[in-house]
Amino acid sequence: MSEQNTAPKETLFSPKNRKLLSEPIGKSNPITVQVLGICSVLAVTVQLRASLVLAIAVVAVMGLANVIISLLRHGIPPRIRIIVQLTVIASLVILVDQVLKAFVYDVSRQLSVFVGLIITNCIIMGRLEAYALQNKVWPSFLDGIGNAAGYGSILLLVAAIREFLGSGTLMGYQMIPNFLYDIGYVDNGFMILPPMALITVGVIIWVHRHRDRGLVDIS
Repeated sequence: MSEQNTAPKETLFSPKNRKLLSEPIGKSNPITVQVLGICSVLAVTVQLRASLVLAIAVVAVMGLANVIISLLRHGIPPRIRIIVQLTVIASLVILVDQVLKAFVYDVSRQLSVFVGLIITNCIIMGRLEAYALQNKVWPSFLDGIGNAAGYGSILLLVAAIREFLGSGTLMGYQMIPNFLYDIGYVDNGFMILPPMALITVGVIIWVHRHRDRGLVDIS
């Protein structure tokens, strides 16, 4: 009887399931390893606040989409699976967009079309196709949250670097003391331009792959 009671806990929090959360944030990050979802990273990372809101939105959409597709996986005809996936994602994005407009309207306006472009985020479509269609609800949920968190971590890192160096602020709050400006410090305006987003992501990808080069070579 005791073995039956402990079995669900072992399933829910097994090392395999924990890896679904941890690996996409680290060595299997969808941006630094697979170079997926990079368009939004280049587009919305001028300010950390907007990037944080988008990251949370992607986590919500991806986690729920994986759950829904996993629940429906046995009833989805293979020929229309992409249409079903897009319909689920689009419905969730519309819901998230309405929530953003209701509670953080200024950020919603700043993000503009990029919330809607979550529908075409290849990370979400990739995980639905590669994982949620073949796995049960709980692992699919963890996989969605893990990959969305991995995406969000890079999004926030790039945004923090660009906002700090380009505007001297983080989340809109001034971080560089005024006396530095008084003695001649000038914000790097190039950091808020689109090319610098690509360069920053490229450096992060290089650092990540260089750090894990030994693991990659072994595999």
